[in-house]
Amino acid sequence: MGKFIISQKTNGDFQFNLKAGNGQIILTSQGYSTKPSCENGIGSVKINAQEDAKFERNTVNDGRCYFNLKAGNGQIIGTSQMYESDNGMENGIESVKNNVPHAPVEDETNL
Repeated sequence: MGKFIISQKTNGDFQFNLKAGNGQIILTSQGYSTKPSCENGIGSVKINAQEDAKFERNTVNDGRCYFNLKAGNGQIIGTSQMYESDNGMENGIESVKNNVPHAPVEDETNL
């Protein structure tokens, strides 16, 4: 089962990663200035990850692929790693969809 991990970056911002059951990071958030904002971002992922249309698929110049998960207002709430193929990216999207509904939240900030 996957899980959300809240951490604090060196600049003081909070961010979350969604990790699959194997520990691989499948979605990373932007930086948030407060922990409650970061927690709201996790809530937005849980709401939006079940709609395929909320996943924006992208390809970079070298042919690798990645995706962004967008909120209803169009704001990016999470970005994937780089994938070598479209198939790998689609598997990543399915992994997000499958892991999000029951993913617990672990707070590594000690705040």
